[in-house]
Amino acid sequence: MISFERECRTPHSESYTILEDGGIVGRIDLHYQGSNVYATLCTTADANEERIQELIDATDEQLVMTADPYREDFVVTVWRGSPAGVYSDSDADDDEDEDTFRLN
Repeated sequence: MISFERECRTPHSESYTILEDGGIVGRIDLHYQGSNVYATLCTTADANEERIQELIDATDEQLVMTADPYREDFVVTVWRGSPAGVYSDSDADDDEDEDTFRLN
């Protein structure tokens, strides 16, 4: 079963890790603009069209439709690839430049 774990939320957007059977299968960022919802879906390089549609449908049913059941359009941009890591400057050592991002 596909599930979602929220990473962050703003007044007009949300980011989620997509999980299935305890493993990460992707990430989706949702942006709400009026009655339209725009998304960027990042999934594994081996995801076929059927798998991508399954992830889009699960997102629509579990996240988008629960936020605004009267939305006019749901536009999804899809990226297929492999994770390179999560980078952040919050874990950088004190003696390093604050603008340096490190892999967490």
